[in-house]
Amino acid sequence: MKFRFPLMLLLCGAAFAARADAVDTLREFVREVKSGKSQFTQTVTSPDGAKQKTSGGSFEFARPNRFRFAYTKPFEQVIVADGRKVWIYDADLDQVSSRKLSAAIGATPAALLAGGNLEKDFELSPLPAADGLEWALAKPKTREGSFESLKVGFRGKELAAVEIVDSFGQRSLLRFSQFQPNVATPADTFRFVVPKGADVVEQ
Repeated sequence: MKFRFPLMLLLCGAAFAARADAVDTLREFVREVKSGKSQFTQTVTSPDGAKQKTSGGSFEFARPNRFRFAYTKPFEQVIVADGRKVWIYDADLDQVSSRKLSAAIGATPAALLAGGNLEKDFELSPLPAADGLEWALAKPKTREGSFESLKVGFRGKELAAVEIVDSFGQRSLLRFSQFQPNVATPADTFRFVVPKGADVVEQ
């Protein structure tokens, strides 16, 4: 019995150190990874956990405030931030919506991944390791956005997953694969051209 208490302290200390590393890794990611590209799958689960929708595509970003999500399944959709505006193109509807970047990005998951000021917008805390990943929790400091919190998962120093819980309790899990940090991105990657004939809605 006399060895149990020191052993528990040792185990708790080791667990805390491992969890703390996830926040440090997130800070390092934002500080040192200036661009990146990856494939992703996204699973959206309803608040009651009864319904799920799965989609997938590619993701690219370059700091500050430029990114492109290109969904290829189950339907085609493109979301592009060019540093000034965020553009969303729905191919099925042949419709484009746009919004000023300052109004669209705020303290959002996109701001966390592609923005430049982590500590200003988010409160960070470590979480227990799960699913083979180290997790950090990020909560927006302002409650004006559409989501409550997000978790960022790393495999070593590699971005592996982001889980988002919105204000209605809906959960979105993005899993990244083949992540490539600090890759060169062509200048037109984050330039959006409205398809000919598409309806445009300014928000």
